[in-house]
Amino acid sequence: MAPEEPMSPPTVDPTNPQPSDPSPPETPTADGEATALTSHQRVEVRQEDGPDPEVIEDDEDLLADYPSDTTSLDLIHLRIASIPSLHITSTRFPTLQKLCLRQNRILDIEALDTLAKTLTELDLYDNAISHIHGLEKLTKLTSLDLSFNNIKHVKRLETLTELEDLFFVQNRISKIEGLGTLTKLRNLELGANKIREIENLETLTNLEELWLGKNKITELKGLSTLSNLRILSIQSNRLTKIEGLENLANLEELYISHNALSEISGLEKNTKLRVLDVSSNRIEHLTNLADIVPDLEELWASSNLLENFDEIERELGKKEKLETVYFEGNPLQKAAGATYRNKIRLALKGVKQIDASEFVR
Repeated sequence: MAPEEPMSPPTVDPTNPQPSDPSPPETPTADGEATALTSHQRVEVRQEDGPDPEVIEDDEDLLADYPSDTTSLDLIHLRIASIPSLHITSTRFPTLQKLCLRQNRILDIEALDTLAKTLTELDLYDNAISHIHGLEKLTKLTSLDLSFNNIKHVKRLETLTELEDLFFVQNRISKIEGLGTLTKLRNLELGANKIREIENLETLTNLEELWLGKNKITELKGLSTLSNLRILSIQSNRLTKIEGLENLANLEELYISHNALSEISGLEKNTKLRVLDVSSNRIEHLTNLADIVPDLEELWASSNLLENFDEIERELGKKEKLETVYFEGNPLQKAAGATYRNKIRLALKGVKQIDASEFVR
């Protein structure tokens, strides 16, 4: 998990941003808002409820036609309710590396221990899992997707120290916990949960992407050790100011739309920032942008309270790399009517895209 809710913003409604949103994190809509929470543009609705789960009987073998040297199994939307009924063992599939069980009816993670020597990717997206267990021996996993389940607590992952990508989009998680040993994580997606505080991430110093869109976070904090972070998606929360990002010198993309910001501030140290999405806030002025974020390429500022074209030219006119801007839904667009885009083009002569309209100069 470009952005309201990938939680995947402009380049991805991208959090992990939606079910990370990392493809670019956000995709623009016609009204100029970035929609997504996550990096791989997850859909934020579950499959329609159907009949009761159909449990595979022991004498029914879905995998009868797969050769023993299979390295990847994709068992998607097959109404599977029991992993043991599949008889996936290391004896049968001694080289299995990737197992995808998306969009099934699985309640429990079980019967996977024999795959511990070879399995590197496990995808259990969109099932009915409530508790994390049965993964402790899968110590070679580099990617684990538990998005769109019913998980409330992050537990029993301490042994999975090779994980690089971890997805928990759209669960019921209220606390970030149980991740301290996962120091190789590069991408963490926690969008669309019930998290109120950014915490317990101090040891994840290799983290490059963090997707926290559509939670209940009121304060930007707990990020100071994440010096390698490149993408932070925290749209659709309850933030009133941009702060706590001083140590994120490598930050390139910040998605903070759909909050309660009244100004753009706190970015003086984020000199590598290329994409800034502040759409759907309460921002009246672009104060200080002229002096910060020199490499800005995209500014998403739709649906705010901006009124002044002269201010846009003053604050953004000298940014040589700026190519995309979104200002729809602001008072200046409504007041200018049909002349709105021409006024933006005159103010920002290097821009190639205004809202959803691209053009060649």
